[in-house]
Amino acid sequence: MALDQQCKKCFERNFERLLIRSPLRTDQVLEFSGFFKDLLKDGDHFINPEFQREMQRKLRDMNGISDPYGDEKEFSNQLALELYQDWKPKVLSSQDPFNMALRLALAGNVMDYAVNQQFDLQGTIDNAISTTFSIDHSYRLRQRIQTSSSILYLGDNAGEIVFDKLFIETIMHPYMTYVVRGGPAINDVTLEDSVYTGMDWVADVISSGYDAPSTIVSKSNSEFKTKFESADLIISKGQGNFEGLMAEMDSRIFYLMMVKCDLIAQKIGVPKGSFVVLNYGKN
Repeated sequence: MALDQQCKKCFERNFERLLIRSPLRTDQVLEFSGFFKDLLKDGDHFINPEFQREMQRKLRDMNGISDPYGDEKEFSNQLALELYQDWKPKVLSSQDPFNMALRLALAGNVMDYAVNQQFDLQGTIDNAISTTFSIDHSYRLRQRIQTSSSILYLGDNAGEIVFDKLFIETIMHPYMTYVVRGGPAINDVTLEDSVYTGMDWVADVISSGYDAPSTIVSKSNSEFKTKFESADLIISKGQGNFEGLMAEMDSRIFYLMMVKCDLIAQKIGVPKGSFVVLNYGKN
């Protein structure tokens, strides 16, 4: 299957962003440019998050910087923790704490440096609190949470993890496992972020063992695969996880995300920028 032109343009933008933020010598820039062109030629063998992984790993080998988005992740976590102090009591006192915490968790998905170098978190929260979801299977999610013995929650971005934490605290499920990436992947969550934000206080935290900004079951470690296979319910945050899992068509998975890409918007039939709670199970 040929590489979609929309994906190609997205890859080119991300390549330019990585060059701007990564200190390379002139000869290294030429080497990285050649690597990128070769990757594009072979792009039909990659989903978007795997493409991102290959570029970041190449840069890490060239400049020795293991986590190029480290500063942004720290900023995002701190910003979200400050907002958490304001929103926690509002969620607890709301008429429907589940619905409000879910909406905040979706708003947190805007904290994605793979898409934008800046984001309006407060504006996104205001929108998420009041908007109608383009796809809304939240009623089904609420029911499944109540009947599931174990829940696997697939994390996405730093900062966003704090709103995931608030949602998990609201759910109050006794067997909740939160999954982070196997290593730095753009601004996605790692074990360090789970400790910094206190996620490890409200859920068991494990690593997928794979350092792509997505969940790809076949490339994850054995601990994750065991948890994935045995979970009654899987909550998947963000578009990156959707890209890695959408071929599964697994009725246990609920996708919670802000749609940030024209191609994904077309695939699921919603406008770009929409919030969705999507499940491929039966009504």
